[in-house]
Amino acid sequence: MISQDQIKAFGRVGVLFGGRSAEREVSMMSGNGVLQALRSKGVDAYPFDPAVRSLGELQAEKFDRVFIALHGRYGEDGTLQGALEQMGLPYTGPGVMASSIAMDKVMTKRIWLSHGLPTPRFLTLDAKATGREQLRLVPDELGLPLMLKAPHEGSTIGIAKVNGYSDMQEGFDLCARYDSVVLAEEFIRGRELTVPVLGTGREARALPVIEIRAPEGNYDYQNKYFTDDTKYLCPAPLDEELTRHLRDLAVQAFNALGCRGWSRVDFMLRETDGKAEPYLLEINTSPGMTGHSLVPMAAKAVGMSYEDLCCEILQMAALDMTPSKDWTPQAGQS
Repeated sequence: MISQDQIKAFGRVGVLFGGRSAEREVSMMSGNGVLQALRSKGVDAYPFDPAVRSLGELQAEKFDRVFIALHGRYGEDGTLQGALEQMGLPYTGPGVMASSIAMDKVMTKRIWLSHGLPTPRFLTLDAKATGREQLRLVPDELGLPLMLKAPHEGSTIGIAKVNGYSDMQEGFDLCARYDSVVLAEEFIRGRELTVPVLGTGREARALPVIEIRAPEGNYDYQNKYFTDDTKYLCPAPLDEELTRHLRDLAVQAFNALGCRGWSRVDFMLRETDGKAEPYLLEINTSPGMTGHSLVPMAAKAVGMSYEDLCCEILQMAALDMTPSKDWTPQAGQS
């Protein structure tokens, strides 16, 4: 629970939401929820949409810290974080490098593999130079079905499930509209799980595991945000040992990328012959905070309200680099 003295110490707070990514609509819902939650706790919070106002205006607002409720490009990919570092304006969530890497599903997988963490087999395809004959070889390597993904998008935007060779071109064309590279990934048949993580370094802790049961296994944009057909089980019905393992994996995945503050780690769990094998899919460094979102759901399961969750995340706002207060230009510098 955040005290009133701590809330007062937050100072003037900007809530950044909207933005220019394909996830703008979701970000608007997240940001408005966060804004109202912070205000209900007495935080001096104000909305700011980088799509309609400039970074110069952001600096002129003289915020003491900002809550990033932007999703996708230009808000979750390290570009905004770099600008905030230049301003010396503390912000929520991971820093520049971690945000940039986590936004790229291919780089994320490479780092996880270097740490010995499990992730589905994959290939990368050039969106402009990959021909039909090359596409036909992908199922031979990864098997069918398989997944095609735009590696820099989220909220299930730019994603296609390929059930047969004849589906490859259509799925590839869909993903290529969103990115210069297409990620082809082994399809893991099993249970879909997610684990939120709060904190930094040794203090990072996993919240309860959530199982997602979408209609016909189709957890798409519509089923994520705009229907009540998807079922969420929190905590997920898993045995104690497996739950502990998943939560440990989530924290390892979070720390391997150098994340801080908060994120959400997505898994698939394949169960064969009584053996459960978890696979890391991706990490979201600015997760949704809508009425259907999963981090607030996990927090609620451990007795933390949406409002208190927002305050805890805001309290962890930080910079990668501490600004020097005594630097002045030397001769010949400007």
